[in-house]
Amino acid sequence: MNLPFMGLPIEASFVPAEHPIDRMGAFFVEAFFQAKFFLLFSFLFGWGLHQQALSAAQASAAFGWRYGRRLLGLAVLGGLHAVLVFNGDILLLYAVLGLLVWPLRHLEAGTLMRVAQAMVPVGLLSLTVLALLLPDEIVGGAGLSGSYLEATRTRWAEWPATFGFLLLFQGPLAFGAFAAGLAAAKTGFFHRASIGRQRLGRWLPWLLVVGIPLNLYYAATMAWIVPPEHEWFALAGFAAIGIGGPMLSAVYLLMLVAWAERFALPRVLLLAGRNSLSTYVLQGVLAGLLFGGYGLGLFGRVGQAGMIPLGIAVALAAMTVVGVIAQRSGRGPLEALLRSFTYAERAKRLGNEGRALP
Repeated sequence: MNLPFMGLPIEASFVPAEHPIDRMGAFFVEAFFQAKFFLLFSFLFGWGLHQQALSAAQASAAFGWRYGRRLLGLAVLGGLHAVLVFNGDILLLYAVLGLLVWPLRHLEAGTLMRVAQAMVPVGLLSLTVLALLLPDEIVGGAGLSGSYLEATRTRWAEWPATFGFLLLFQGPLAFGAFAAGLAAAKTGFFHRASIGRQRLGRWLPWLLVVGIPLNLYYAATMAWIVPPEHEWFALAGFAAIGIGGPMLSAVYLLMLVAWAERFALPRVLLLAGRNSLSTYVLQGVLAGLLFGGYGLGLFGRVGQAGMIPLGIAVALAAMTVVGVIAQRSGRGPLEALLRSFTYAERAKRLGNEGRALP
Protein backbone atom coordinates (compact mmCIF):
# COMPACT_ATOMS: atom_id res chain seq x y z
CA MET A 1 0.00 0.00 0.00
CA ASN A 2 2.88 2.37 -0.78
CA LEU A 3 1.31 3.85 -3.90
CA PRO A 4 -0.55 6.74 -2.20
CA PHE A 5 2.68 7.78 -0.46
CA MET A 6 4.43 7.95 -3.85
CA GLY A 7 1.63 9.30 -6.02
CA LEU A 8 0.19 11.98 -3.73
CA PRO A 9 1.61 14.86 -1.69
CA ILE A 10 2.51 13.79 1.84
CA GLU A 11 -0.24 15.94 3.34
CA ALA A 12 -2.83 13.76 1.53
CA SER A 13 -2.07 11.02 4.06
CA PHE A 14 -3.18 13.22 6.96
CA VAL A 15 -5.92 15.42 5.47
CA PRO A 16 -9.20 13.95 4.13
CA ALA A 17 -9.62 14.02 0.35
CA GLU A 18 -11.97 16.50 -1.29
CA HIS A 19 -14.12 13.99 -3.19
CA PRO A 20 -16.34 11.50 -1.30
CA ILE A 21 -15.21 8.54 -3.43
CA ASP A 22 -11.59 9.28 -2.53
CA ARG A 23 -12.47 9.59 1.15
CA MET A 24 -14.17 6.19 0.95
CA GLY A 25 -11.14 4.69 -0.77
CA ALA A 26 -8.77 6.08 1.84
CA PHE A 27 -11.02 4.86 4.67
CA PHE A 28 -11.14 1.35 3.21
CA VAL A 29 -7.35 1.14 2.85
CA GLU A 30 -6.66 2.55 6.30
CA ALA A 31 -9.18 0.24 7.96
CA PHE A 32 -8.24 -3.03 6.28
CA PHE A 33 -4.76 -2.73 4.77
CA GLN A 34 -2.64 0.00 6.32
CA ALA A 35 -0.25 -1.20 9.06
CA LYS A 36 -1.17 -4.85 8.50
CA PHE A 37 1.01 -6.24 5.75
CA PHE A 38 4.35 -4.97 7.03
CA LEU A 39 3.63 -7.12 10.09
CA LEU A 40 3.17 -10.18 7.89
CA PHE A 41 6.50 -9.53 6.16
CA SER A 42 8.13 -8.97 9.56
CA PHE A 43 6.68 -12.28 10.77
CA LEU A 44 8.18 -14.03 7.74
CA PHE A 45 11.53 -12.33 8.38
CA GLY A 46 11.62 -13.80 11.89
CA TRP A 47 10.59 -17.20 10.54
CA GLY A 48 13.35 -16.97 7.92
CA LEU A 49 15.96 -16.27 10.62
CA HIS A 50 15.37 -19.70 12.13
CA GLN A 51 15.40 -21.39 8.72
CA GLN A 52 18.71 -19.72 7.84
CA ALA A 53 20.18 -20.85 11.16
CA LEU A 54 19.15 -24.45 10.44
CA SER A 55 20.63 -24.24 6.95
CA ALA A 56 23.92 -22.92 8.31
CA ALA A 57 24.04 -25.66 10.95
CA GLN A 58 23.49 -28.35 8.33
CA ALA A 59 26.34 -26.88 6.28
CA SER A 60 28.57 -26.57 9.39
CA ALA A 61 28.89 -22.86 8.60
CA ALA A 62 29.33 -19.91 10.97
CA PHE A 63 25.84 -18.45 10.89
CA GLY A 64 26.68 -15.21 12.74
CA TRP A 65 29.08 -14.02 10.04
CA ARG A 66 26.69 -15.03 7.27
CA TYR A 67 23.72 -13.34 8.95
CA GLY A 68 25.72 -10.17 9.61
CA ARG A 69 26.72 -9.88 5.96
CA ARG A 70 23.12 -10.40 4.93
CA LEU A 71 21.92 -7.60 7.22
CA LEU A 72 24.68 -5.31 5.97
CA GLY A 73 23.69 -6.02 2.38
CA LEU A 74 20.04 -5.41 3.22
CA ALA A 75 20.92 -2.08 4.88
CA VAL A 76 22.91 -0.93 1.84
CA LEU A 77 20.07 -1.90 -0.49
CA GLY A 78 17.67 -0.06 1.82
CA GLY A 79 19.71 3.13 1.69
CA LEU A 80 19.94 3.01 -2.09
CA HIS A 81 16.23 2.23 -2.37
CA ALA A 82 15.32 5.14 -0.10
CA VAL A 83 17.32 7.67 -2.10
CA LEU A 84 16.83 6.34 -5.62
CA VAL A 85 13.30 4.92 -5.49
CA PHE A 86 11.15 5.49 -2.37
CA ASN A 87 12.11 7.27 0.84
CA GLY A 88 9.54 5.25 2.79
CA ASP A 89 11.89 2.27 2.50
CA ILE A 90 11.55 -0.47 5.13
CA LEU A 91 14.66 -2.48 4.24
CA LEU A 92 16.99 -0.46 6.44
CA LEU A 93 14.51 -0.72 9.32
CA TYR A 94 14.38 -4.49 8.81
CA ALA A 95 18.18 -4.64 8.89
CA VAL A 96 18.22 -2.73 12.20
CA LEU A 97 15.48 -4.89 13.73
CA GLY A 98 17.16 -8.01 12.39
CA LEU A 99 20.26 -7.03 14.34
CA LEU A 100 18.21 -6.43 17.50
CA VAL A 101 16.41 -9.77 17.26
CA TRP A 102 19.71 -11.67 16.92
CA PRO A 103 20.26 -12.07 20.72
CA LEU A 104 16.79 -13.65 21.02
CA ARG A 105 17.45 -16.50 18.58
CA HIS A 106 18.04 -19.14 21.29
CA LEU A 107 14.99 -18.27 23.41
CA GLU A 108 12.14 -20.74 23.77
CA ALA A 109 9.03 -20.15 21.67
CA GLY A 110 6.93 -19.20 24.70
CA THR A 111 9.45 -16.58 25.78
CA LEU A 112 9.59 -15.18 22.25
CA MET A 113 5.80 -14.83 22.22
CA ARG A 114 5.94 -12.94 25.51
CA VAL A 115 8.48 -10.60 23.90
CA ALA A 116 6.10 -10.14 20.97
CA GLN A 117 3.20 -9.38 23.30
CA ALA A 118 5.32 -6.90 25.26
CA MET A 119 5.88 -4.94 22.05
CA VAL A 120 2.18 -4.03 21.88
CA PRO A 121 2.25 -1.57 24.82
CA VAL A 122 5.63 -0.33 23.59
CA GLY A 123 4.03 0.23 20.19
CA LEU A 124 1.13 2.12 21.79
CA LEU A 125 3.59 4.38 23.58
CA SER A 126 5.56 4.87 20.37
CA LEU A 127 2.42 5.79 18.41
CA THR A 128 1.39 8.22 21.13
CA VAL A 129 4.80 9.92 20.99
CA LEU A 130 4.56 10.06 17.20
CA ALA A 131 1.11 11.64 17.33
CA LEU A 132 2.37 14.30 19.74
CA LEU A 133 5.43 15.02 17.58
CA LEU A 134 3.54 15.43 14.30
CA PRO A 135 3.04 19.09 13.40
CA ASP A 136 -0.47 20.48 12.98
CA GLU A 137 0.20 21.16 9.30
CA ILE A 138 2.29 18.78 7.21
CA VAL A 139 3.66 20.09 3.94
CA GLY A 140 5.93 17.90 1.84
CA GLY A 141 8.32 18.67 -0.98
CA ALA A 142 7.80 18.33 -4.70
CA GLY A 143 7.60 14.54 -4.45
CA LEU A 144 7.74 12.90 -7.85
CA SER A 145 6.36 15.89 -9.74
CA GLY A 146 9.74 17.03 -11.06
CA SER A 147 12.62 15.41 -12.88
CA TYR A 148 14.35 12.28 -11.59
CA LEU A 149 17.20 14.38 -10.20
CA GLU A 150 14.74 16.68 -8.39
CA ALA A 151 12.84 13.68 -7.02
CA THR A 152 16.10 12.14 -5.80
CA ARG A 153 17.06 15.36 -4.02
CA THR A 154 13.64 15.44 -2.37
CA ARG A 155 13.93 11.82 -1.26
CA TRP A 156 17.38 12.50 0.18
CA ALA A 157 16.18 15.58 2.05
CA GLU A 158 13.06 13.90 3.45
CA TRP A 159 14.57 10.49 4.22
CA PRO A 160 15.75 11.18 7.82
CA ALA A 161 12.33 12.44 8.90
CA THR A 162 10.59 9.62 7.05
CA PHE A 163 12.83 7.00 8.67
CA GLY A 164 12.11 8.52 12.08
CA PHE A 165 8.39 8.29 11.34
CA LEU A 166 8.70 4.64 10.31
CA LEU A 167 10.80 3.85 13.37
CA LEU A 168 8.03 5.08 15.66
CA PHE A 169 5.07 3.92 13.57
CA GLN A 170 6.34 0.45 12.66
CA GLY A 171 9.43 -0.30 14.73
CA PRO A 172 8.10 -1.85 17.98
CA LEU A 173 5.29 -3.77 16.28
CA ALA A 174 7.60 -5.03 13.53
CA PHE A 175 10.07 -6.20 16.19
CA GLY A 176 7.25 -8.04 17.92
CA ALA A 177 6.33 -9.69 14.63
CA PHE A 178 9.98 -10.70 14.15
CA ALA A 179 9.89 -12.44 17.55
CA ALA A 180 6.53 -14.08 16.77
CA GLY A 181 7.85 -15.35 13.44
CA LEU A 182 10.91 -16.81 15.14
CA ALA A 183 8.65 -18.55 17.67
CA ALA A 184 6.43 -19.83 14.85
CA ALA A 185 9.42 -21.38 13.09
CA LYS A 186 10.46 -23.19 16.26
CA THR A 187 6.99 -24.68 16.75
CA GLY A 188 6.24 -25.59 13.12
CA PHE A 189 3.40 -23.07 12.79
CA PHE A 190 2.83 -23.79 9.10
CA HIS A 191 2.06 -27.47 9.77
CA ARG A 192 -1.65 -28.20 10.15
CA ALA A 193 -1.17 -29.92 13.50
CA SER A 194 0.76 -26.97 14.98
CA ILE A 195 -0.41 -26.14 18.50
CA GLY A 196 0.29 -22.44 17.94
CA ARG A 197 -1.78 -22.39 14.79
CA GLN A 198 -4.69 -24.19 16.46
CA ARG A 199 -4.54 -21.78 19.38
CA LEU A 200 -4.56 -18.78 17.05
CA GLY A 201 -7.54 -20.31 15.24
CA ARG A 202 -9.46 -20.50 18.51
CA TRP A 203 -8.75 -16.82 19.06
CA LEU A 204 -10.06 -15.90 15.59
CA PRO A 205 -13.56 -14.74 16.69
CA TRP A 206 -12.07 -12.41 19.32
CA LEU A 207 -9.50 -11.08 16.85
CA LEU A 208 -12.36 -10.11 14.54
CA VAL A 209 -14.72 -8.79 17.22
CA VAL A 210 -12.08 -6.55 18.78
CA GLY A 211 -9.77 -5.95 15.82
CA ILE A 212 -12.28 -4.69 13.26
CA PRO A 213 -13.76 -1.93 15.50
CA LEU A 214 -10.28 -0.76 16.49
CA ASN A 215 -9.22 -0.51 12.85
CA LEU A 216 -12.44 1.31 11.97
CA TYR A 217 -11.74 3.70 14.85
CA TYR A 218 -8.27 4.37 13.42
CA ALA A 219 -9.65 4.91 9.91
CA ALA A 220 -12.34 7.23 11.27
CA THR A 221 -9.67 9.25 13.05
CA MET A 222 -7.55 9.56 9.90
CA ALA A 223 -10.66 10.59 7.95
CA TRP A 224 -11.50 13.25 10.56
CA ILE A 225 -14.81 11.53 11.29
CA VAL A 226 -13.40 11.76 14.78
CA PRO A 227 -12.77 15.53 14.80
CA PRO A 228 -9.12 16.52 15.38
CA GLU A 229 -10.36 19.14 17.83
CA HIS A 230 -11.32 16.31 20.18
CA GLU A 231 -7.67 15.72 20.90
CA TRP A 232 -7.91 12.83 23.35
CA PHE A 233 -10.37 10.87 21.20
CA ALA A 234 -8.24 11.52 18.11
CA LEU A 235 -5.08 10.48 19.93
CA ALA A 236 -6.73 7.25 21.10
CA GLY A 237 -7.98 6.60 17.57
CA PHE A 238 -4.52 7.02 16.07
CA ALA A 239 -2.98 4.74 18.69
CA ALA A 240 -5.74 2.14 18.19
CA ILE A 241 -3.85 0.80 15.17
CA GLY A 242 -1.22 -0.45 17.62
CA ILE A 243 -3.67 -3.11 18.81
CA GLY A 244 -6.02 -3.39 15.84
CA GLY A 245 -3.23 -3.73 13.27
CA PRO A 246 -1.64 -6.85 14.80
CA MET A 247 -5.08 -8.39 15.34
CA LEU A 248 -6.12 -8.13 11.70
CA SER A 249 -2.63 -9.18 10.61
CA ALA A 250 -3.11 -12.40 12.58
CA VAL A 251 -6.47 -12.92 10.88
CA TYR A 252 -4.91 -12.38 7.47
CA LEU A 253 -2.12 -14.82 8.34
CA LEU A 254 -4.64 -17.54 9.13
CA MET A 255 -6.60 -16.76 5.97
CA LEU A 256 -3.51 -16.87 3.74
CA VAL A 257 -2.30 -20.15 5.23
CA ALA A 258 -5.73 -21.75 4.83
CA TRP A 259 -6.04 -20.41 1.28
CA ALA A 260 -2.59 -21.68 0.32
CA GLU A 261 -3.52 -25.18 1.52
CA ARG A 262 -6.71 -25.26 -0.54
CA PHE A 263 -5.73 -23.52 -3.76
CA ALA A 264 -2.67 -23.71 -5.97
CA LEU A 265 -1.26 -20.35 -7.03
CA PRO A 266 0.37 -19.98 -10.46
CA ARG A 267 4.06 -20.82 -10.23
CA VAL A 268 5.02 -17.33 -11.38
CA LEU A 269 3.25 -15.76 -8.39
CA LEU A 270 4.73 -18.31 -5.98
CA LEU A 271 8.21 -17.46 -7.22
CA ALA A 272 7.45 -13.75 -6.88
CA GLY A 273 6.45 -14.35 -3.25
CA ARG A 274 9.71 -16.17 -2.58
CA ASN A 275 11.60 -13.25 -4.12
CA SER A 276 9.72 -10.49 -2.32
CA LEU A 277 12.76 -8.20 -2.11
CA SER A 278 12.90 -7.78 -5.89
CA THR A 279 9.10 -7.54 -6.07
CA TYR A 280 9.02 -4.81 -3.40
CA VAL A 281 11.68 -2.68 -5.07
CA LEU A 282 10.25 -3.16 -8.57
CA GLN A 283 6.85 -1.92 -7.39
CA GLY A 284 8.53 1.33 -6.35
CA VAL A 285 10.34 1.60 -9.69
CA LEU A 286 7.09 1.10 -11.61
CA ALA A 287 5.30 3.61 -9.39
CA GLY A 288 8.07 6.13 -10.09
CA LEU A 289 7.57 5.68 -13.81
CA LEU A 290 3.83 6.20 -13.38
CA PHE A 291 3.91 9.25 -11.13
CA GLY A 292 7.28 10.86 -11.80
CA GLY A 293 7.81 13.85 -14.03
CA TYR A 294 10.40 11.66 -15.74
CA GLY A 295 7.62 9.13 -16.56
CA LEU A 296 3.89 9.54 -17.13
CA GLY A 297 3.72 12.45 -14.68
CA LEU A 298 0.60 11.28 -12.81
CA PHE A 299 1.78 12.67 -9.45
CA GLY A 300 -1.19 14.26 -7.69
CA ARG A 301 -3.59 13.40 -10.52
CA VAL A 302 -4.94 10.09 -9.22
CA GLY A 303 -7.17 10.15 -6.16
CA GLN A 304 -7.17 7.78 -3.21
CA ALA A 305 -9.90 5.62 -4.77
CA GLY A 306 -7.99 5.31 -8.03
CA MET A 307 -4.92 4.19 -6.13
CA ILE A 308 -6.60 0.89 -5.21
CA PRO A 309 -6.95 -0.65 -8.71
CA LEU A 310 -3.72 1.03 -9.78
CA GLY A 311 -1.91 -0.47 -6.80
CA ILE A 312 -3.24 -3.94 -7.63
CA ALA A 313 -2.11 -3.54 -11.24
CA VAL A 314 1.38 -2.41 -10.21
CA ALA A 315 1.70 -5.27 -7.72
CA LEU A 316 0.62 -7.88 -10.28
CA ALA A 317 2.95 -6.43 -12.91
CA ALA A 318 5.92 -6.49 -10.52
CA MET A 319 5.10 -10.01 -9.33
CA THR A 320 4.79 -11.27 -12.89
CA VAL A 321 8.10 -9.76 -14.00
CA VAL A 322 9.99 -11.04 -10.95
CA GLY A 323 8.30 -14.44 -11.16
CA VAL A 324 9.30 -14.86 -14.81
CA ILE A 325 12.90 -13.83 -14.06
CA ALA A 326 13.07 -16.23 -11.11
CA GLN A 327 11.61 -19.01 -13.23
CA ARG A 328 14.42 -18.59 -15.72
CA SER A 329 17.36 -17.80 -13.45
CA GLY A 330 16.34 -19.43 -10.17
CA ARG A 331 16.17 -16.19 -8.15
CA GLY A 332 15.05 -12.60 -8.39
CA PRO A 333 17.84 -10.16 -9.33
CA LEU A 334 18.13 -8.56 -5.89
CA GLU A 335 17.94 -11.91 -4.11
CA ALA A 336 20.81 -13.12 -6.30
CA LEU A 337 22.79 -9.96 -5.51
CA LEU A 338 22.16 -10.23 -1.77
CA ARG A 339 22.99 -13.93 -1.75
CA SER A 340 26.21 -13.26 -3.67
CA PHE A 341 27.26 -10.69 -1.07
CA THR A 342 26.18 -12.88 1.86
CA TYR A 343 28.19 -15.88 0.72
CA ALA A 344 31.09 -13.99 -0.90
CA GLU A 345 33.59 -14.87 1.84
CA ARG A 346 32.64 -18.54 1.76
CA ALA A 347 32.96 -18.66 -2.04
CA LYS A 348 36.37 -16.99 -1.82
CA ARG A 349 37.52 -19.48 0.84
CA LEU A 350 36.33 -22.45 -1.20
CA GLY A 351 38.11 -21.04 -4.23
CA ASN A 352 41.35 -20.70 -2.30
CA GLU A 353 41.02 -24.25 -0.99
CA GLY A 354 40.45 -25.48 -4.53
CA ARG A 355 43.57 -23.75 -5.81
CA ALA A 356 45.58 -25.22 -2.93
CA LEU A 357 44.79 -28.78 -4.00
CA PRO A 358 47.55 -30.51 -5.97
